[in-house]
Amino acid sequence: MNTDLKEMKDLVALLNEAGRAYYAESREIMSNREYDALYLKLEAMEKESGIVLSDSPTIHVGAEVRSDLPKVTHTTPMLSLDKTKDTAALAAFAGSHKTLLSWKMDGLTIVLTYDGGTLVQAVTRGNGRIGEDVTPNARRFRNVPLRIPYQGHLVLRGEAIIHYSDFEEINSSIEDADARYKNPRNLCSGAVRQLNPEITAARRVYLYAFSLVEAPGVDFANSRRCQLEWLRSQGFTVVEYREVTEETVPEAVAAFSEAVSRNDFPSDGLVALYDDIAYGESLGTTAKYPRNAYAFKWQDETRETILREVEWSPSRTGLINPVAVFDPVELEGTTVRRASLHNVSVLRALKLGIGDTITVYKANMIIPQIAANLTGSDTLVLPERCPVCGGKTTVVTEGEGDEAVMTLHCQNPDCQAKKIRSFGLFVSRDGMNIDGLSEMTLEKLIDRGFIRDVADIFCLKEHEEAIADMEGFGPQSAANLIAAVDKASVTTLTRLITALGIPGIGSANARILCRHFQDDIDALRHAGYEELAGIRSVGPITAEAIESYFRDEARMAVLDRLLPHLTIEKEVYPTEDASPIAGKTFVITGTLATYANRKALQKVIEDLGGRVTGSVTGHTDYLINNDSLSTSSKNKTAMKLGIPIITEKEFKEMIDHAD
Repeated sequence: MNTDLKEMKDLVALLNEAGRAYYAESREIMSNREYDALYLKLEAMEKESGIVLSDSPTIHVGAEVRSDLPKVTHTTPMLSLDKTKDTAALAAFAGSHKTLLSWKMDGLTIVLTYDGGTLVQAVTRGNGRIGEDVTPNARRFRNVPLRIPYQGHLVLRGEAIIHYSDFEEINSSIEDADARYKNPRNLCSGAVRQLNPEITAARRVYLYAFSLVEAPGVDFANSRRCQLEWLRSQGFTVVEYREVTEETVPEAVAAFSEAVSRNDFPSDGLVALYDDIAYGESLGTTAKYPRNAYAFKWQDETRETILREVEWSPSRTGLINPVAVFDPVELEGTTVRRASLHNVSVLRALKLGIGDTITVYKANMIIPQIAANLTGSDTLVLPERCPVCGGKTTVVTEGEGDEAVMTLHCQNPDCQAKKIRSFGLFVSRDGMNIDGLSEMTLEKLIDRGFIRDVADIFCLKEHEEAIADMEGFGPQSAANLIAAVDKASVTTLTRLITALGIPGIGSANARILCRHFQDDIDALRHAGYEELAGIRSVGPITAEAIESYFRDEARMAVLDRLLPHLTIEKEVYPTEDASPIAGKTFVITGTLATYANRKALQKVIEDLGGRVTGSVTGHTDYLINNDSLSTSSKNKTAMKLGIPIITEKEFKEMIDHAD
């Protein structure tokens, strides 16, 4: 290989950027697979050329620590582990020595210190030399003992993680898509490095101890296993491990691998550690790695296959997603035929063409992905027409430079896929709140001709027997659906106006309109532009949209059919007099700790005369976000515009202590 110094510098810069994003900013700019491939390429270039640049990630650990948390220097530097994907290499490392094989959990490494039986300090790994003091947050971990029987000076290391089940629940509660987290590690990192411990508590962080550093006066019989069992006796949750030797490594690796898909915690491999403490420590370290431990990363099982088709799947937003369909292959014990291509940018990068030979694998042994295109014909043509409605398509580019992402969209406003969206909004939690009417169910009912417009939803009783005979239903589920529709027929005007999908009218503006017109639907329907534009928080553009909506004869015909099915209850609107936030506009993002959910906080704001919108603009007065380290677009926009970012606690002080 003829080493290109410029290519080496570019690789170093790219890998360091990825490292900073991963360790210091709780985000990812490339997959683990991509990072590992580039890292190995850089190592090979350094070995051949004899050149190692001063900022190469092959000789440094982690990334520089940058946050408002106090900095702490580790008494014992935290080194990375040398790693392999080869089971034979792992077995050779173990050799004849008794070795402990444990999960390599994918979270945030924490160093805990106890004195006199009390937790006194918790520090993140940081760059291996300097970490961040997160002691108040560690005290809110779900399973960390605050007091232990041992009264001496104890230092241990563990991995803070968030379980998959908790991650899914927490992430699904974040209504702002920009603020959602990509994976449990990112959510955990943000939770552990919070400035507000209440947020950490709400994120359900657990710690798994994996290494004892100091515990003077305790005899561990020169055994790492004894150390782990002693930590367990002190009340710590210890990472699962097995004792192995060279002969038993393959069997143990296979058992761990088989358990991955069942685990409720994230892991990205295994760690092998010599049980003999003295022997392991006598081996010393390299500049970057200790010699007594070795990391094993899952060897992605890849298979060659032939790309037969790219399906284009329209979404309710008009976005058309590409899905690769290929000859079936066996991966990790299951048959795989399809893999998401995510967007046009990914498709273009792979240079795909029908009939190309591709390699596929399961990311983290779970999600099918295309690893590479061995043919690279680059002959795939993007569809010019939507596969659902036949409407014209267009490619939309968001972002610039390396961050630009291309996506395909249907331009037809009457596309059936988009219509599903309007029905979905109508039955949503903020709208008519009809439980059991998912978009998939709506699509089935529309296909059968039971629903042509939203008024038909309240006539489903007429089709109950036919619904019971549909695939996926039965008499009980059909009865439950009819009961949910009946329950939703008793509603408020705010819900109805939200459900109609008037441009610019979400639940906040719907509530403002209903307050102004005192829940009189006829008054709202016949209001003129001047009156609408004069309502606080409405404005000329929204006023025009409202007037246009209620002047549309087809829409009013549907509304006239709908209203007889509804019982609209009057709401009680608290007075805005003397409210400290009357007329103020708020945006809420991230997870909450004090209020039950975003809607509960929104109702408090609206009851006091404030307004909640979905986007941060120059008209926003406050962004409520407990996560000071969030990299969401809302945080970035607020900082750019100089809009105050306040926590729930600060909001409560604002409304509780106003004169």
